[in-house]
Amino acid sequence: MKFAAVFACFTSAALAACAYLPTAGPTKGQVIDGAVQNNQIRYDVIDVNSNVVSTLMAQPAASFRSRFGAQGKPPPPRIGIGDTISVSIWEASGGGLFGAAPIAGVSAGSRNVTIPDQVVARDGAISMPFAGRIPVAGRTLVDVQRTIEQRLAQKAIEPQTIVTDTSCRGVSACQATNAATVSGEVVQGARVPLSVNGDHLLDLIALAGGAKSPVYETYVRLSRNGQTVTIPMEKLVSDPRENIYAWPGDVLTLVRIPQTFSVFGAAANNAQVNFTADNMTLAEALANARGLLDQRADPAGVFLFRFEAPAVVDALGAPQLGTGPYKTSPVVYRLDFSDAQSYFLAQHFPVADKDVIYVANARLNELQKFFNLLNTITGPIITGIVVSGSTGNGGGL
Repeated sequence: MKFAAVFACFTSAALAACAYLPTAGPTKGQVIDGAVQNNQIRYDVIDVNSNVVSTLMAQPAASFRSRFGAQGKPPPPRIGIGDTISVSIWEASGGGLFGAAPIAGVSAGSRNVTIPDQVVARDGAISMPFAGRIPVAGRTLVDVQRTIEQRLAQKAIEPQTIVTDTSCRGVSACQATNAATVSGEVVQGARVPLSVNGDHLLDLIALAGGAKSPVYETYVRLSRNGQTVTIPMEKLVSDPRENIYAWPGDVLTLVRIPQTFSVFGAAANNAQVNFTADNMTLAEALANARGLLDQRADPAGVFLFRFEAPAVVDALGAPQLGTGPYKTSPVVYRLDFSDAQSYFLAQHFPVADKDVIYVANARLNELQKFFNLLNTITGPIITGIVVSGSTGNGGGL
């Protein structure tokens, strides 16, 4: 009777304290029930199925091709204000306007002269002896050559000209209008001159010495005509369609953004984990966390917490809460790993940067904690009662 009374007493005390047992987080039911509090939706819980996975995979990602690809190859380069122009003039024979030494390889008696380099002024023109101010901004080199020859036709002896843009005397000193800027996580940031035949984005990155950071941690940001798009460099490398032509004035910035997700709860490894590739699935993420703990995890309570953009929320048919950054909505995705189909879904469910994965504790885990606590409290007392009883009854060896 004494043993039963003591056991009942400590059992009642332990049950009263059960709500205060330490835990790694809420149970599956607590996560689901916590979505609504005081008749207000705090977050939306979505059970993951094939339709949800298909919807997430169908969401359009940022793309250079979609935003800028229709522009194709840039037009032939044109002279801009600030460019440096060099003009060489040939006359068919001596005694003309530009008397100078004969040029080797040209007909006997021909003469040539090179006008000192000139920077295109703000009025878009350069000065030519005997020809006056020549408008050049916005025109091709060939157009300017023809204009100079026409201006000198009645003054020089059969004049021929060659006009060259000498703005770029090397990548580091390039000031040409027909150039793009490459900066950020590259070996050597610079203004890179564009070739007449056109250059792709990866060509510019190579001319700047290549990326300094790992490809899967590097993002490429292209700014053109007031619009900016950022995509993973891994996508730029793997998808030739994203490697579009560069245009004059483009600003290409390589940014190192380590992608991470966090794992909590009844997983073998609670930690912040770095992405090892641009695209990761939930199956890969859980594998990086060394899976679920057999003795603690509730396989029906694997959750992924994320703020979703309004377009994604609409596609999922979820309520627009707009309580997250930039009017995003908090969404909790749930997978039931007690159903084998969930393992196939997890192989395609995309994990995003800064996602939080939580594995709920099973209810039996709380019961196990209770019994461990009960044993810790009552074990020595019960042992003492048993020993005392044996002694009082005159028992012994």
